[in-house]
Amino acid sequence: MNNQNPSESVNQVPTGSKHVTPWAWVPTLYFAEGLPNVIVMTVAVVMYMQLGMSDTDIALYTSWLGLPWVIKPLWSPFVDLYKTKRWWVLAMQMLLGSSLAGVAFTLNASFWFQGTMFFFFLMAFSSATHDIAADGYYMLELDSHAQAWFVGIRNTFYRIAVIIGKGVLVPVAGILQVMYRNQNAYSWSLVFYGLAGIFIAIWLYHGFIMPKADDDIENDNVSLSMVGNGLKRMFIAYFTKLPWKKMVFALIFLMFYRFPEAMLTKMTDTFLLRPNSEGGLGLAPMDYGLANGTVGLIGLLLGGIVGGMLASRDGLKHWLWPFVCAITLPDIVYVYMSYALPDNLWFISTCLFIEQFGYGLGFTALTLYMLYFSQGRYKTSHYAICTGITYLGLMLPGMVSGWLKDMMGYRSFFILVMFLCIITFVVTWFIEIDPEFGKKRKD
Repeated sequence: MNNQNPSESVNQVPTGSKHVTPWAWVPTLYFAEGLPNVIVMTVAVVMYMQLGMSDTDIALYTSWLGLPWVIKPLWSPFVDLYKTKRWWVLAMQMLLGSSLAGVAFTLNASFWFQGTMFFFFLMAFSSATHDIAADGYYMLELDSHAQAWFVGIRNTFYRIAVIIGKGVLVPVAGILQVMYRNQNAYSWSLVFYGLAGIFIAIWLYHGFIMPKADDDIENDNVSLSMVGNGLKRMFIAYFTKLPWKKMVFALIFLMFYRFPEAMLTKMTDTFLLRPNSEGGLGLAPMDYGLANGTVGLIGLLLGGIVGGMLASRDGLKHWLWPFVCAITLPDIVYVYMSYALPDNLWFISTCLFIEQFGYGLGFTALTLYMLYFSQGRYKTSHYAICTGITYLGLMLPGMVSGWLKDMMGYRSFFILVMFLCIITFVVTWFIEIDPEFGKKRKD
């Protein structure tokens, strides 16, 4: 009988030609995966707001930055075909460091907007490609036992990166703005130069420590035509999984389940930071980091954990409608705050905790439905397509959210979002889920 502790066995995983514990590279790999995402999707919003852009422009242009994550399934086969997963990981980390330096360099130029948007797009493309390669490397380098053991570790360090993005980078920029007397562009350039240095250090570290997996090899016998035919078969299989009516309902659900949240995502950050005279709460960067980047994210994590526990006990179908209520109804806190304009940081943090906890619960339903829908052959690729469709569902409404807010003001905009919650209820009504899906099997 083997009485070895699971943590001891994964610490002794033979990795490629070298014996390197996964603890040496799994945390840093997924930290490197999470940080660019939060920089592109959240930190860029705050930076552009502080540089004087309107909410209309911020929402429109930063929403476009999500496009690489929408279409990444289209080039994922090429990451499998050319070079190795390790090569792609290292190449993308070097490119991420370069793009961060590019943002820092162009912030003080006369073409600062065009320059920063170019490098943010480069960062988004590199990050989406890094996601593909990192997940592939993780599955090749670790056996199934080690993969299961480290799944919580990788998710934790991804979330730590998100906390640092919202809870540290924005406050640091605020401190620098005080030190340099509101030279916002210069302060942000210092932040991005620091991030570039961190990513170059991660690239150097991983180049030294990440082992070369025995199975991480180039396949010289696969041609581009074979990849194209494989993509064709995969997409045909995806869109013929269900009868056409059920398929249409499923695609609509994936697109519009988070429609209210898609409208809120960009505008909640500006609402928290803009002054009372513009209808916002006027939080200082340090307070924003605590309320939204720390307390709010803790609520999101707890909501996801609780949602997973409930669904695994009783099945997704049992908790579907409570999850729908959880992702929509707590949005009312923004309506209240837009009228009351509270200045108590702990009260604001509590409101954000409630809303983010509900979002964590509700997002569990979407994640599990994508897993349910993707069952069968090509399940990995089909799940990637599902995530691409959901990213598109966030990107398109996000583009017009700033224009609507600037036209209506925060108060009316948040009331409109509450009415739009009806869409989430309607699209959920038409989907079908096996009542047994998600339940723990009884032996």
